[in-house]
Amino acid sequence: MVQQKQDYLWWQTGVIYQIYPRSFQDSNGDGIGDIPGIIQRLDYLKWLGLKAVWISPFYPSPMKDFGYDISDYTAIDSIFGTLEDFDQLVREIHQRNMKIILDLVPNHTSDQHPWFLESRSSRDNPKRDWYIWQDAGEDNAPPNNWLAMFGGTAWEWDEATNQYYYHAFLKEQPDLNWRNPEVREAMYNVMRFWLDRGVDGFRVDVMWHMIKDKLLRDNPPNDEYLPHMATYEQLLPVYSTDQPEVHEIVREMRSLLDSYEDRMMIGEIYLPIHKLVSYYGNDNDGTHLPFNFMLLSATWDASSIARSIDEYEGALPMYGWPNWVLSNHDQPRITSRVGIQQSRVAAILLLTLRGTPTIYYGDEIGMRDVPIPFAEVHDPQGLNMPDKNLSRDPARTPMQWDNSKYAGFTSGKPWLRIDKSSHRENVESQKTNEYSILRIYRRLIELRNSEPSLMYGNYIPVASDKQVIAYVRKYEGYPSFLVVLNLSHRPAYFKPVHKPMSGTIILGTVPDLEGQPYQDMINLSGDEGIVVKLDDHHRQ
Repeated sequence: MVQQKQDYLWWQTGVIYQIYPRSFQDSNGDGIGDIPGIIQRLDYLKWLGLKAVWISPFYPSPMKDFGYDISDYTAIDSIFGTLEDFDQLVREIHQRNMKIILDLVPNHTSDQHPWFLESRSSRDNPKRDWYIWQDAGEDNAPPNNWLAMFGGTAWEWDEATNQYYYHAFLKEQPDLNWRNPEVREAMYNVMRFWLDRGVDGFRVDVMWHMIKDKLLRDNPPNDEYLPHMATYEQLLPVYSTDQPEVHEIVREMRSLLDSYEDRMMIGEIYLPIHKLVSYYGNDNDGTHLPFNFMLLSATWDASSIARSIDEYEGALPMYGWPNWVLSNHDQPRITSRVGIQQSRVAAILLLTLRGTPTIYYGDEIGMRDVPIPFAEVHDPQGLNMPDKNLSRDPARTPMQWDNSKYAGFTSGKPWLRIDKSSHRENVESQKTNEYSILRIYRRLIELRNSEPSLMYGNYIPVASDKQVIAYVRKYEGYPSFLVVLNLSHRPAYFKPVHKPMSGTIILGTVPDLEGQPYQDMINLSGDEGIVVKLDDHHRQ
């Protein structure tokens, strides 16, 4: 049964925008983006039509993993600003009728966090059990074969106390022991701190990592491992991630959020769909949006994309709300994966599928991965595995605002290189260009925000083949929409198989077809997508 219109919440009807704060806007000329810089650009986000802003970490950190190694969960790193700046940011976002979502990093801390400094000070310290410590194995070997995401063993020897501690990422990022009730309560107090300051939700980093196998059993080998893959993928992390007890933590987090009004939680979870959907919980007591990364990894052809959508829609629990992403701070940008022309088609796909879309900053102007010379690489994943081209820096470069020397991002030297095309491809140049990708994003968001069928209507697959995917979005009593996307570079024909359709083309990858009637059949150019407002008789 379709929900009544009034039952839908802000995180279901709106579009979320991810900001990587180091790279969005620098306000003081040090080459690093900051919170006052974000405040300066909020009117742009409002103009774009966004409902919520998700901001990657800005907490105090040694920056070994650029903010994901946190040394204080309830403060702001000075390079980003102050708590007063943050409070102003919350006020300014709410004044524009938008919401703010923070990154929560509960799986691990920095090795400079006071909790860990206490924990490693002695074996009998009260916080020893806040982290995962183990005796050495035979011949002083690590306790098991678990590997770190950023390369090498996941165990680090501590000479002072003669034990190993576990780190799923860098050795400077020791994992917390979430089996300890004191750890849970400490992190829930962190959540309360930010919720009390007006935060509307959290994106929970590596949610599926938070509990490990109690027996610390060896992970089995991955028979499908290939040389170009990260060394972490040599093993299947069946014991180091996605343990059944993690759902108890998710329920506790959800209960805490539900004690506040109108708050939400996103879970970062890289798992197959049948496992991912279990993070919705039972009867809606899990995470509101377990991040769906299918479009990050699916082969970019119509039949594969259609199959992925159907698999996801079919796996969702009755109460589960879908969501989609094309890029993020850990993955190559959509434009670099599929090309600039197909990235326009991808924009239509992202913003017309059923569920909540998340846009990664800069995708709306077609930003691409920027080549970073190895001597300038910052990302530990790239530094630790230099021969595998796994650096995430290329997808984290500064936002391109205008055609000035540093693209309007900073008056100083930017922390990462800016794309050499920034003088052509930037917000200011695209705002006035009716053929720009920014125009497509803004018009799609505007259309989505105004049409119930696109906000929360049913997804009805119509057709898919090697080139074209077509579907209808429908909400009873309101106009329905047909979306036809050519995911190939060659011309293609589309004609509904089961019943004729008619309407008006209201939006496309280029404006040339807009306003033209659609009657049952259409021929599309390569890399072309259209949205058709169907005639009234399709409302039933």
